Amino acid sequence: MCYRLAYTIGFLAIAIAFQLPAQITQAKRVQSKANPRTPDGHPDLQGIWTNATLTPLERPANLEGKATLTDAEAKAYEQRDLQSNTLDSDVESNFNKATGGPGVGAYNNLFVDRGSELARVDGVKRTSLIVDPPDGKIPPLPAAARDRNAGAPRTFTRYDSVKERPLSERCIIGFGSTSGPPMLPVLYNNNYEIVQTADAVMILVEMVHDLRLIRVNGSHKPANIRQLLGDSIGHWEGDTLVVDTTNFTDKTRFRGSSENLHVIERFRRVDVNTILYRATVDDPATFTRQWTLEYPFVATAGPVYEYACHEGNYAMPDILGGARRLEAEQK
Repeated sequence: MCYRLAYTIGFLAIAIAFQLPAQITQAKRVQSKANPRTPDGHPDLQGIWTNATLTPLERPANLEGKATLTDAEAKAYEQRDLQSNTLDSDVESNFNKATGGPGVGAYNNLFVDRGSELARVDGVKRTSLIVDPPDGKIPPLPAAARDRNAGAPRTFTRYDSVKERPLSERCIIGFGSTSGPPMLPVLYNNNYEIVQTADAVMILVEMVHDLRLIRVNGSHKPANIRQLLGDSIGHWEGDTLVVDTTNFTDKTRFRGSSENLHVIERFRRVDVNTILYRATVDDPATFTRQWTLEYPFVATAGPVYEYACHEGNYAMPDILGGARRLEAEQK
């Protein structure tokens, strides 16, 4: 019995000795698949991603005090949201009034791609992209910021010059801060392609094919060098890419921000299909406090197709020509 017991124990020891490396190798493979890395050891953020989501930037009034929903509540919310997408038929909707559709051939449901679900983070569905302040709302603007914005040209109602029209209408950058920073989901074309090296991270935005170049371990350009998308530099904090952006122009004005807008973004690949994106907006001249949004970028099939804005922007002469025609009729 002692011989058999010793033989059995020895056999098990040998089996375990051979099995453990195999298990460790398998675990490494699983980890590698779940957390892909570049040759320099940092998480690999490369790929094609979408941030389309039904979760609004700010929490709706009917969900006040409710930061998350159960899966059952979320499913009901998503069904109601999708059923209310009536761009094809609701001529009197605010959206159709603003865009001139659908009767004149403007937007319809074919254009819209906001995804089909609320954003899921930490296993639960979120009711707002904003996570701080806890109420899910953009902090109020101080009086000086309100006065500044009230005095700024309202380009949507000015038709004297091409330069007075909105940047997105002129096909210079995408609308709704789709290119950011901070990067926000909009009505459609919510795809992004990320290419990464040891020294730089490039984000190609589907909308208006905007391009962000993040210099890793770089330093900001002089304060007199201003860019529409700001000047972005990045560094790694563990497995999180932290991106610091300053040097905006006075033309972008995210949510009425000043040219001193400062945005801190964090990109963390939580699994093979998800990058958790978190951005903090810092602009004391505009907001009474910092505020932060957070939501996932989800892997999607490519490629990212060319975005032809106005097919050469032939609409611009029509817009200004229409304004001249109305002026002539009013004389």
